Amino acid sequence: MSSPYFDFAQIYDACMEDIPYEAWTAFLKRQLERCGIEPGALVLDLGCGTGTFTLLLRDLGYDMIGADISESMLEVARDKYYERLEAEEEAGITKLPALFLQQDMRSFELYGTVGAVVAMCDTLNYATGVDDLLTTFRLVNNYLDPGGVFVFDIKTRHYFRDIVGNGTFTDVRDDMALIWENEFDDGSDKNTYRLTMFVENEDGTYERSEEVHEQNAFSAGEVKAAIAKAGLRLEQVLEVGEDGAERDATGREETAERLFFVCREQMK
Repeated sequence: MSSPYFDFAQIYDACMEDIPYEAWTAFLKRQLERCGIEPGALVLDLGCGTGTFTLLLRDLGYDMIGADISESMLEVARDKYYERLEAEEEAGITKLPALFLQQDMRSFELYGTVGAVVAMCDTLNYATGVDDLLTTFRLVNNYLDPGGVFVFDIKTRHYFRDIVGNGTFTDVRDDMALIWENEFDDGSDKNTYRLTMFVENEDGTYERSEEVHEQNAFSAGEVKAAIAKAGLRLEQVLEVGEDGAERDATGREETAERLFFVCREQMK
């Protein structure tokens, strides 16, 4: 059985086609600029995966660092980046670079501080518990410039328990097939994804692989408490639609499927 995201990295982008990347990038840009983080600022994309948000923010003029624990995901991200660089060079376009680092969000290290940190597509749900969440938040606070901004999302307990629960889901295409067996333990708040993948080889045969992924469900209260303990200041808890439109999540924190948190480094 492969380690998490080893084989899934090859089909991750295809499986994430329903994520409104561009709309959510526009949301991120609004939040960054509202907090005074303008294009040209250094931004960390924590848990960057295959680098989609990293490259979209770079397209908007930000100086980007992408960090992820999975080298396989980073290989895909770097390939996408180098393809983009080649196209830009041919077109005579010059943009700020992007740097991709293999880093665990619970222990990441940077060379200096950054203007903003973003962590999208439920990166923080991979924290194995509240202690890991707090450790990550403290590191983020440590590496933010004074007044820097931290924007992240989480999938809620409602999503894990009531939407995916103990279901089985499939995605079948001409060149790949994915079987996703989901198991949520309401007692421990642990969610387990068991993935079976069939990916077409160049000779037309299919290769089977399996991976297991685990995420943790956090209540909005647990997240808010960790934000405060880490020394960050919570500014907004939002729901963000597929069109990027945002609305205050007050009163819907336990019924939303995904929540977006906007925090600031508290200037001493």
